[in-house]
Amino acid sequence: MQPIPRLRYDLTLLMVFLLIVVVSGFSPRSRVDWALENLLVLLLVGTLVAVSRRFRLSATSITLVFAFLCVHELGAHYTYSLVPYDHWSSAWLGFSFDRASGMHRNHYDRLVHLSYGLLLAYPVREVLWRLTPLRGFWLFFVTLNIMLSTSAVYELVEWIGGAFLGNDTANAFVGAQNDPWDSQKDMAIAVTGAFASLLLVSLRGKAEKVPMPTACRKKNNLWE
Repeated sequence: MQPIPRLRYDLTLLMVFLLIVVVSGFSPRSRVDWALENLLVLLLVGTLVAVSRRFRLSATSITLVFAFLCVHELGAHYTYSLVPYDHWSSAWLGFSFDRASGMHRNHYDRLVHLSYGLLLAYPVREVLWRLTPLRGFWLFFVTLNIMLSTSAVYELVEWIGGAFLGNDTANAFVGAQNDPWDSQKDMAIAVTGAFASLLLVSLRGKAEKVPMPTACRKKNNLWE
């Protein structure tokens, strides 16, 4: 992708995402929860923008990050445990998704954690590929461990944040829905998604032999 079209693509995704954040901020179910859910998001986006001149992720990675953040913003607006996906499936498709699958809780939070592993493992792998000598098994293993450890850090943030919030806001932010193993399940789902994503990359032609974009090989480490 040439420099100007690529820059236009990145700016388009950035503008669309910022618009999504603004829209999600209109009458959210919990204003405090919406703000807390967006703190780490804006930090991530700000970091990507700040380093983009010297370290620009590939278009594939940027697109995956964008897709995950969109899934997250829907949860931030409604709170993860109250996203009305079952109501939407009943209204649009004529059947209850939860009833058809035998589920008895809102599983949107599980979808977000699965998406975290599936969609962000590739960008993390790309960063490690460019900045470290890791290849093959060790690239796979370290990427997987980063996904697991960052999932654990988020669960700790939920615990610490929830401990200082009022009951209703804490319940919305943590979203455990009375499941004593919610944190462990969230981490397991995230690492499962990451494993599946990395496995797909490996099967594409052996991870250590998959060529990176041409611009990755430039001495100044700038992407097109």
